[in-house]
Amino acid sequence: MAVWSGTWVSERLGVGLAGDPRLRELLGLALRRNPKRAHLLVSHVLGKHVPQSPGVVWRSGRDLGVRVRELLGPADAARAVVLGYAETATGLGHSVADGLGTAPYLHSTRRPVPGVAPAGGFEESHSHATSHLLLPEDPALLAGPGPLVLVDDEFSTGNTVLNTVRALHARYPRDRYVIVALVDMRSAADRDRLEAFASEIGARVDLVTLAAGTVLLPEDVLERGQALVAEHEAAGAGAGRGAAARAGAGAGGAAAGTGGRGAGAGDASACGAGAAGPAARGDAPAATDVRRVELGWPDGVPDGGRHGFTPAHRARLDAALPAMAARVADALGLAPDASRRDGALGFAPGASRRDGAPRVLVLGCEELMYAPLALGVALEELGGAEVRFSTTTRSPVLAVDDPGYAIRTRLVFPAHDDPADGPGDRYAYNVAGAGFDAVVAVVDSAADTPALHAPDGLLAQLAAHVPHVLLAVVPSYAPAERAIMLPDPLRGPAFSSYAPDDVGWLLQDLSGVRLEAPTEEREEAIQSGGAHYAESLPVEYQPSDRYQALFHTALDTSAARIARAVGAVTETVLAERSPRPVLVSLARAGTPVGVLMRRWALYRHGLDLPHYAVSIVRGRGIDANALRWLQQHHDPADVVFVDGWTGKGAITRELAAALEDFPGFDPEIAVLADPGSCVRTYGTREDFLIPSACLNSTVSGLISRTVLRADLVGPHDFHGAKFYRELAGADVSTAFLDTVTAHFDDVTAAVDADVKDLLAADRTPTWEGWAAVERISEEYGIHDVNLVKPGVGETTRVLLRRVPWKILAQRGAGADLDHVRLLAEQRGVPVEEADDLHYTCVGLIHPKYTRGATGADGHAVTGR
Repeated sequence: MAVWSGTWVSERLGVGLAGDPRLRELLGLALRRNPKRAHLLVSHVLGKHVPQSPGVVWRSGRDLGVRVRELLGPADAARAVVLGYAETATGLGHSVADGLGTAPYLHSTRRPVPGVAPAGGFEESHSHATSHLLLPEDPALLAGPGPLVLVDDEFSTGNTVLNTVRALHARYPRDRYVIVALVDMRSAADRDRLEAFASEIGARVDLVTLAAGTVLLPEDVLERGQALVAEHEAAGAGAGRGAAARAGAGAGGAAAGTGGRGAGAGDASACGAGAAGPAARGDAPAATDVRRVELGWPDGVPDGGRHGFTPAHRARLDAALPAMAARVADALGLAPDASRRDGALGFAPGASRRDGAPRVLVLGCEELMYAPLALGVALEELGGAEVRFSTTTRSPVLAVDDPGYAIRTRLVFPAHDDPADGPGDRYAYNVAGAGFDAVVAVVDSAADTPALHAPDGLLAQLAAHVPHVLLAVVPSYAPAERAIMLPDPLRGPAFSSYAPDDVGWLLQDLSGVRLEAPTEEREEAIQSGGAHYAESLPVEYQPSDRYQALFHTALDTSAARIARAVGAVTETVLAERSPRPVLVSLARAGTPVGVLMRRWALYRHGLDLPHYAVSIVRGRGIDANALRWLQQHHDPADVVFVDGWTGKGAITRELAAALEDFPGFDPEIAVLADPGSCVRTYGTREDFLIPSACLNSTVSGLISRTVLRADLVGPHDFHGAKFYRELAGADVSTAFLDTVTAHFDDVTAAVDADVKDLLAADRTPTWEGWAAVERISEEYGIHDVNLVKPGVGETTRVLLRRVPWKILAQRGAGADLDHVRLLAEQRGVPVEEADDLHYTCVGLIHPKYTRGATGADGHAVTGR
């Protein structure tokens, strides 16, 4: 009786499978180095890690698709779209689409493609590579109302599916989803969670699988599994199997050991008493030249589902497959008399093996699973060889040469498709020592690079273990370019609590996407370089009654002062920039100011000025698509960018740099207050409290900070933001505007005097604020001006959104800092009074922050 390929892990860690009797037939077990999950369920029918008959692999998916078609019925099946997961389930999802027959297919990808705008994205939290992109050539592919069929190899917790549906449902809502997997291994709690989620979004969610059960895991399985991996990695590294042998699954995909690659026996590895097949024993077959075969791939047929694959594509591929398989068979010498033809690899059926037909492996490449699978099925149908199918992978897995372990051997080689996440190791499992007479390596043309042919590349590694290597290259599909169709601006009340005429938001609505992260986690990720501040959102601060009272007091006290500054800056713009300016505020701090300037122009001159809000991100620039929209609808010379205040002038510089690629726009920002002396167009240069800085979305139309993240914002999308409808009860956005507007009559004479003085004055920026920030950065040992936030508004932001270290306050500063002192008290942040401070106050972000850090060096103080 054959040994179950999960026995080795089960005996050592107590991991087991319970449920459907077919589970052991479908799955084995292996180990990997992963901080969240030590064990790996290894499918026997997926064609990823374990070479399997291509017919078995294809039918496993096709039969699931047939069941989905029967479940949906003819009408819904005809409207369905199938979505598979990269990289493991790309071929499985395609096979499911085959079973439905009429469904277009798309799979997620980890390979960004220039010029193709993502239609969405999601995270796979437990995976080795977590971020998925959706890059359909036809943006409408996911927008239809029909059922969405999501296909993955296993359904372990449901997190990936929930993340996917949550992200897509926000953009493309529908009333039915079908989840397809080879096995369903969820716990009862996970099943309840999916049911609750389906109820929450008001959709039906069905599940179709080959088998169901659970994984039995001891409480300490993660720690014991990591220790076992480390033990076998160390044993493999010291086993002395030649300079090229390495073992185990190192962190981030780097295997243990120090040997080079491409020398001697090749880079096969296995851990434990067994060896990595013939090569590890020093009797590797002599490497032969790798030969190419021209498949004759049909023009215009995509190499897979990365950009979408339609039923028409499927029909053309099916028609071309027999001829392509015949070319491969001919090149292998499997066809009659092929061994005597030029270019054949030189063995006829049965000639190279004493025990019968030659064994041929068709090896795909990461996400490229379906094309080699279909080719393998057609080759198998021709006869004359025992055909198996598997693919290379990104996932590092421990190799143990034991019959009771699912991953017996491993080849390691460098990535060869110029991946977006940088260079790294890739793997081919259960190829070395498996007795294959030939390997047909199938790659797309994007992966046919010098790295593929290098001495340490995939082809060299295969040639060190298999007598004959054939390379078949499928042309990478390039989607046709489409004209950029930019949407109309978002407006209230559908997006924001502002009136529709107040502002049009050149943003995309990400309200349905979970983007908030705890302040401490964001700070650590930002300062470590692990994330940009615009990739997540801080949790919205909800003010206490005491803080709200301070806001209203400050508003009553400063409303006339703000109205005067609004009038001054608006009149300056009308006099110097354009008689009918297009106000474009920088979301979100600039948006209340832009609305007030629009109101002043209407009040004083009867001008109904257009006003839009756009996103600008420090270090990333302004939203280029928003600028393109403005170019299409207005004269760029009339555009006036508006912000609330200047600090040290970082955004002023960011805007100027970003507009170098957009001639016609004036980079000069108009601001309410310019304490940093960074611009020429301002209402005042005093550093005083602007109450809109005291709060977050609840004083800015209930709109979040803007978001720029690759999986959510494609090259043809506006930057994103969220509308916090649920905070309507705390919204003071309109109250702020109305309170300031009510003082317009009172300040008209003062505004006229101010503008006369401003127009006659030398307003050349001196950048005094930037110089002051640089001095503070050095004096306090911070050495990073980005962590010094000058002015009342910026200091308030530090206390609301970042991890503050300390606050510097101008000695004797009065009520303008009451709210700052209260926030500092609530967060336990010291306030130091200082003389000769250029600003009323300065907020210092904790330098080199790690959770628990207390000093400028980022080290924690240990209690004694």
